[in-house]
Amino acid sequence: MKEKKSFSIMSGKALKKKVEEVAKVVFTICSFFAILAVFSITFYMLYSGTPALFKVGLLDVLFGTVWAPTAQEPTYGILYVILTSIVGTTFAILIGVPMGILTAVFLAEVAPKKLANLVKPAVELLAGVPSVIYGLLGLLLLNPLMYKLELIIFKDSKTHQFTGGSNLLSAIIVLAVMILPTVINISESALRAVPVQLKSASLALGASKIQTIFQVILPAAKSGIITAVVLGVGRAIGEAMAITLVAGSSVNIPLPFNSVRFLTTAIVSEMAYASDLHREVLFTIGLVLFAFIMVINLLLSKILKNGGSENE
Repeated sequence: MKEKKSFSIMSGKALKKKVEEVAKVVFTICSFFAILAVFSITFYMLYSGTPALFKVGLLDVLFGTVWAPTAQEPTYGILYVILTSIVGTTFAILIGVPMGILTAVFLAEVAPKKLANLVKPAVELLAGVPSVIYGLLGLLLLNPLMYKLELIIFKDSKTHQFTGGSNLLSAIIVLAVMILPTVINISESALRAVPVQLKSASLALGASKIQTIFQVILPAAKSGIITAVVLGVGRAIGEAMAITLVAGSSVNIPLPFNSVRFLTTAIVSEMAYASDLHREVLFTIGLVLFAFIMVINLLLSKILKNGGSENE
């Protein structure tokens, strides 16, 4: 008969300790490369984006309103481009985030199970749709509607430059739709992760279902919801292809029915043929975009940290 192998508690602990040590080393290496990547990107953006600021002038680049890099006397003002990104992203967030959070609440807490099982795969499918498809749909469906609205509003205007529907308003709507899947999926997961005991305790104390959702469940899921907002903001700021198709790509003051250009589309539309100082200024635009994203992430992280300390 074969002898049975005896199990040693000490050998099990030793194996577990070795596994933990190996995992610690692996995690440390991964963290090191992640930090190295961040510092490398930061250094490269500073190295590539700052020379143009000294050649053209910080004030002329950041606060100039005329973008004419191929003129006989080139000018590189990107103020309207910066304002367009700020205004477009802000309004896309104001539209998309509340809709996304409320949809997540509906799926997690209100919708019948059969309906939720139908809607959730559709939302997940939207998250996998390439951005160029959103741009094409906006170009074919949204822009004609915006153009009809533009014709009605500016019917008797002699100064308005008609855009054919490719304007800031179209870009905002497309961005708002694009961030919905991210906000919905992550917010729903955060809501479902809230302990059932909190909900039961609230209902037992006499709170209604709506009161429980907005005063107990949503605050408890704040961390996950803010993460969803951060990722949604990241997608809105960094989007280029869809915006190129629906925004018109002209440097104008960011008014709803003006053809506009975002920071991302400014780089995409001109990098292929830019050279010398023009190319350096495009890297400066990338640096501004990078700084813009970093500031927003830091602000949202601070809000998250303050919210967490208040809950404690």
